[in-house]
Amino acid sequence: MLVQHLCGRSLVCFVSSGGDSGLQSNQQGSSPSVNAVQDPAVEPAAGPSTSTSSGRCRRSHRSGGARDDRYRSDIHTEAVQAALAKHKEQKMALPMPTKRRSAYVQSPVDNCTPPDTSSASEDESSLHHQASMSEVPGQSLQSPDSWINRSLQGSSTSSSASSTLSHENSIIPPDVTSSAAQERAPRVDLPPNAPVRGMSRGQSRSSMMDTADGVPVSSRVSTKIQQLLNTLKRPKRPPLREFFMDDSEEIVEVPQPDPNTPKPEGRQIIPVKGEPLGVVSNWPPALQAALARWGATQAKSPALTTLDITGKPLYTLTYGKLWTRSVKLAYTLLNKLGTKAEPVLKPGDRVALVYPNSDPGMFWVAFYGCLLAEVIPVPIEVPLSRKDAGSQQIGFLLGSCGVGLALTSEVCLKGLPKTPNGEILQFKGWPRLKWVVTDSKYLTKPSKDWQPHIPTANNDIAYIEYKASKEGTVMGVAVSKVAMLTHCQALTQACNYSEGETLVNVLDFKKDMGLWHGVLTSVMNRIHTVSVPYAVMKACPMSWVQRVHLHKARVALVKCRDLHWAMMAHREQRDVSLASLRMLIVADGANPWSVSSCDAFLNVFQIHGLKPEVICPCATSPEAMTVAIRRPGVPGAPLPARAILSMAGLSHGVIRVNTEDKNSALTVQDVGHVMPGALMCIVKPDGPPQLCKTDEIGEIVVNSRAGGTMYYGLPGVTKNTFEVIPVNSSGAPIGEIPFVRSGLLGFVGPGSLVFVVGKIEGLLMVSGRRHNADDLVATALAVEPVKTVYRGRIAVFSVTVFYDERIVIVAEQRPEASEEDSFQWMSRVLQAIDSIHQVGLYCLALVPANTLPKTPLGGIHVSETKQHFLEGNLHPCNILMCPHTCVTNLPKPRQKQPVGVGPASIMVGNLVAGKRIAQAAGRDLGLIEDQDLVRKVRQTTPLSGRSLTTCVQLHKRAEKIAAALSERGSLNTGDNVVLLYPPGIDLIASFYGCLYAGCVPVTVRPPHPQNLTATLPTVRMIIDVSKAACILTTQNLMKILRSKEAAAAVNIKTWPTIIDTDDLPRKRPPQIYKPPTAEMLAYLDFSVSTTGMLTGVKISHAAVSALCRSIKLQCELYSSRQIAICLDPYCGLGFVLWCLCSVYSGHQSILIPPMELETSLPLWLSTLSQYRIRDTFCSYSVMELCTKGLGTQTEALKLRGVNLSCVRSCVVVAEERPRLALTQSFSKLFKDLGLSPRAVSTAFGSRVNLAICLQGTTGPDPSIVYVDMKSLRHDRVRLVERGAPQSLPLMESGTILPGVRVIIVNPETRGPLGDSHLGEVWVNSPHSASGYYTIYGEESLQADHFNTRLSFGDPQTLWARTGYLGFVRRTELLDASGDRHDALFVVGSLDETLELRGLRYHPIDIETSVSRAHRSIAESAVFTWTNLLVVVSELCGSEQDALDLVPLVTNVVLEEHHLVVGVVVIVDPGVIPINSRGEKQRMHLRDSFLADQLDPIYVAYNM
Repeated sequence: MLVQHLCGRSLVCFVSSGGDSGLQSNQQGSSPSVNAVQDPAVEPAAGPSTSTSSGRCRRSHRSGGARDDRYRSDIHTEAVQAALAKHKEQKMALPMPTKRRSAYVQSPVDNCTPPDTSSASEDESSLHHQASMSEVPGQSLQSPDSWINRSLQGSSTSSSASSTLSHENSIIPPDVTSSAAQERAPRVDLPPNAPVRGMSRGQSRSSMMDTADGVPVSSRVSTKIQQLLNTLKRPKRPPLREFFMDDSEEIVEVPQPDPNTPKPEGRQIIPVKGEPLGVVSNWPPALQAALARWGATQAKSPALTTLDITGKPLYTLTYGKLWTRSVKLAYTLLNKLGTKAEPVLKPGDRVALVYPNSDPGMFWVAFYGCLLAEVIPVPIEVPLSRKDAGSQQIGFLLGSCGVGLALTSEVCLKGLPKTPNGEILQFKGWPRLKWVVTDSKYLTKPSKDWQPHIPTANNDIAYIEYKASKEGTVMGVAVSKVAMLTHCQALTQACNYSEGETLVNVLDFKKDMGLWHGVLTSVMNRIHTVSVPYAVMKACPMSWVQRVHLHKARVALVKCRDLHWAMMAHREQRDVSLASLRMLIVADGANPWSVSSCDAFLNVFQIHGLKPEVICPCATSPEAMTVAIRRPGVPGAPLPARAILSMAGLSHGVIRVNTEDKNSALTVQDVGHVMPGALMCIVKPDGPPQLCKTDEIGEIVVNSRAGGTMYYGLPGVTKNTFEVIPVNSSGAPIGEIPFVRSGLLGFVGPGSLVFVVGKIEGLLMVSGRRHNADDLVATALAVEPVKTVYRGRIAVFSVTVFYDERIVIVAEQRPEASEEDSFQWMSRVLQAIDSIHQVGLYCLALVPANTLPKTPLGGIHVSETKQHFLEGNLHPCNILMCPHTCVTNLPKPRQKQPVGVGPASIMVGNLVAGKRIAQAAGRDLGLIEDQDLVRKVRQTTPLSGRSLTTCVQLHKRAEKIAAALSERGSLNTGDNVVLLYPPGIDLIASFYGCLYAGCVPVTVRPPHPQNLTATLPTVRMIIDVSKAACILTTQNLMKILRSKEAAAAVNIKTWPTIIDTDDLPRKRPPQIYKPPTAEMLAYLDFSVSTTGMLTGVKISHAAVSALCRSIKLQCELYSSRQIAICLDPYCGLGFVLWCLCSVYSGHQSILIPPMELETSLPLWLSTLSQYRIRDTFCSYSVMELCTKGLGTQTEALKLRGVNLSCVRSCVVVAEERPRLALTQSFSKLFKDLGLSPRAVSTAFGSRVNLAICLQGTTGPDPSIVYVDMKSLRHDRVRLVERGAPQSLPLMESGTILPGVRVIIVNPETRGPLGDSHLGEVWVNSPHSASGYYTIYGEESLQADHFNTRLSFGDPQTLWARTGYLGFVRRTELLDASGDRHDALFVVGSLDETLELRGLRYHPIDIETSVSRAHRSIAESAVFTWTNLLVVVSELCGSEQDALDLVPLVTNVVLEEHHLVVGVVVIVDPGVIPINSRGEKQRMHLRDSFLADQLDPIYVAYNM
């Protein structure tokens, strides 16, 4: 017996200073704050309040407000209202997210918001009614029959709502994965704060939920979860057709085509020809020649008038001035930069043009100067800051074009961001540029004999126009000199331009229509251009109409936005006339939503002389340039027809005239005919360019001399876009000539009119159907009231998640919009899009005003917004995720096979398949010797400055305690005695004192003095459950047990006898007890499991001796050895190593309480170095402390002389899967201090057997394998290569101890499994515990955990069930005896696994994925509630990151684990409770969440 070893050994204990300092609590639960979070929907009543529905009250106080008519259509609005009314009949309440009030401060809105209705007409009254939200007194559990604005749940008087939802007789929680409706269980009333099971478990659980015996206490959280369950029971759309069979490899079932899908039925389209390009005798041979001609012959003729910020003319540039300045610039560029021998620029070089929108004059001179110098201009936007949206992509453009020089104006150069020493900032991703100022005073007049060279237009590049792709990449479209000239000629013919006309241009003159009409074609025809900059439009939206009126302009060049703004402001201007206009070119007339803008503008301005036939929409793209334009009409001629198309047809790519359901119709106007001299076809947008049928939507491709020639510097992408040869249905090319893809989707209607229904870059392909981003924006904006968001600031894009595109909508929220209004609007948008487009939204996010990345002209930068969303940098203030609705391609739920096949057949099947039965054993233990009681006492020299104890001293202290017990405790043999001590010698002495007195010791972690309310109930519970007759403790702790603070947490009047062992008299007990048999109880080991269950196991004297001998053999612990132990000494292997092993083996132990590391972090490592320790034991929490706290200080430790090269084995003691990432990072970090990478390994024990594996000194290194996670969910083990997708690295849990046998068993059938299966680890060993002393929690688990037999194979052996899942693998390594080594891999606790969709998931795997999702996630934990997966994440960043985590967490779990997250909870760091072993207490967390005690930052309920 162990006592016999005590008197004769030298045992040195080392306890660091401050022995009685505050102890870490068993649970770090945060103190529950019940009233901390008010539900956003229910505000506390101040005095008597009237019950008003805030939603109704708001709407009645709102005027229609301003509208963005780009997306405005009365028919569409009506359609949306009808769709919403249909939804309202279903009366489904969506649970509103819970948000901490402090979390979001809206960013201040800029004073000058652009007039996209944000500042046009605000209805003030809506602000006064912000405060009129009041709660609705009502039922205490709201039935889900009313909309969210009728307030979510009642009982506003007390926050501890007492009604409950009960699943009677422990009914299985409703399965939301099936769509069958579940009956709601009846409600049960409990008194407030009723304890759940008479006794609290782990922490004071006054009102906690537990599914085990089904009395969940209602709280705000569970009400909302119930609402969520109700919404999820609705049938999904579309029907589940696409499945993944989640077998060894994923097989995508080919979806069966829906017989009702509309298919194109027309004949194959014939290419459409434009009219021939006429030959006019006086057309110039090159565009520069036209400028030279007008500069000489019409020098006084005005070329360009620019406006100042107020809209007044600033200066007029004549053709003479334009010519002379351009020549000066050309001369300067070619002759004055660099030297004659080494000029900086040569003809054909590319030059960036950086001019602001307010300075067209400087731009014109620079552009024509470059043309005359035969260098290639690349106009770009002015970079405003280093972080400008998309400026990095502009850098990509400049790099691919090889630009080294930038031209700019003096004013612009001054405004560019500079470094502290005055140099222009190097913009992110930009090449190094030389900046040249082109103001006249810096230009040199050319010598008399110098003339610019003007060749006839050829195929050399004239200029490069930038374009941004859908992904945000910016590419340069190169336009040849002949294309530039031909395009000007074609526009002149199509628009019927004549010399000397006036044109008002509101568009950006650097690219697209603004450049083609306003800079190039205008010079060719000597037109006078009036340029209205964007800044003027912001200040005075009517300015362009005034310019048309004042200059009697014949042509105006605008976008729908400008029509809309002019309409908004027209009331201020009565006396304007648009009668002079013969052509109002609408540059974005190809947008289907432009129809309503054009109509509304005509309505307003017809009385001001606007003729209906002058409105000319057109279709353009950077690659094909002008594709089609409506020719100016003849007065009185009938206006062209419109097409009213079915949205459902469009989503399948076919044209169907909408007849029956006007709610889902799209009205489009034509964009006129094909350009002169061009040939057009429609081809399929994806796959080979096959010609479409006449009733099919496809991409417009154009063959014309007037189009782009290539993406400069990108030959690969060029071929696919600029050299397309269409093929017919049999795949044969239709001719030789190459076509250019325009990026526009459309069709050719009657009379060869061209119709455009969208752009390729706005195309969202979801489940094989096409949706257009603009259409979705229009539907969202038709949801009234749109006072929640700014109309012009909505981004729609798709993200790829789990094998399909998912639609995301992001909008800017107005600062005055209330939480409830926003949520209301969002949920209505979901329903509207669902009804009208038959597609589910994945995510809808609202961000504070002015926070979305903008393009230089003020639009939303969609690709940058998407990037922010995916990186978690969007910082939304409201978010709604709907993965349950739109993810319809999940793998089929696995059906559990009925156990028709017996375990015997499985075993035979394994043998036939050549698989071994998964079992392994440690080496032989040999005879457990029974040594004499008295041995020679070996004195050892004390360790300097530390408390030192030899076995003799320990023996004497133990005798004193035994004497005190027999005197004061009046105990009987076999009584249980609780030992309540901080880690130290007192604990060990009192343990042996109990054995001497014949009592059974129970070690208990002392309560944390600063957190008695959370930690004392656990102590009390162990004392009650163990039926302790007496408590041994220190004076300090005795005071705490009897203090007032303790009385607040537990009943202190009923403590058993408390004996303080600090100053005991020197007495010896009458005799030292010797147990009659080795099977007698030695001690009780109590521990709280991660599922929150308190279990005590009985350890006999025989088990103690066998365990100590096993560890001694494995670790070669001889009396000359020193080991360092940094573990908690209260249970499991930590207690065995701390109190028993050194006495048994006689080696010296240096004991370091882990709590000491909180005050002196390097203590453990410096001790290892100081005493040249070879073997040390620690816990994961100690390793994590050192990794996080000392990882950056290795150099400092090295300077202090810390050297870990002596450490041969560092074993982490744990009852869980080895934390590979942590052990590897620990090894890497401290490699510099000499730590051998082979030193770190793990041990594994469980409740039924405290030590099963322990990496000893002999035997091979622990092996690491990579297993396929998909197979693991099916309880199968398939090894894969490192780095394989869906692979999970697992480390062996240590070498199996001598005398231990393990076998892997099917937990259901109890038959042995083959080594390719995951099963429960069963263990047979002389040191298994003899049984549970008691299980607090689930009494049914009792007996069969310890003495259970296999149902087949070897029915004689008695096994203990560890409750852990694992597998055994035979490795190539050899053990000490020369046999191949069998490695045991522990995967996780059976109690902790989540059964979802018929598969088995381990929480740690989901948590690992979640923690990788965003840099601000410190820790995470998952659990299930009513079959919903709940993810709790600790946020270590700022609170504005909180909502960024919701989509990222949902995405990563869906991608990597094929699960839809039900609830995402964002909490503060430290909220997830962790026990002393560093394990997460997930059930404890679940109960706190359901009892509403977490004070979360944000709770998102995914729909």
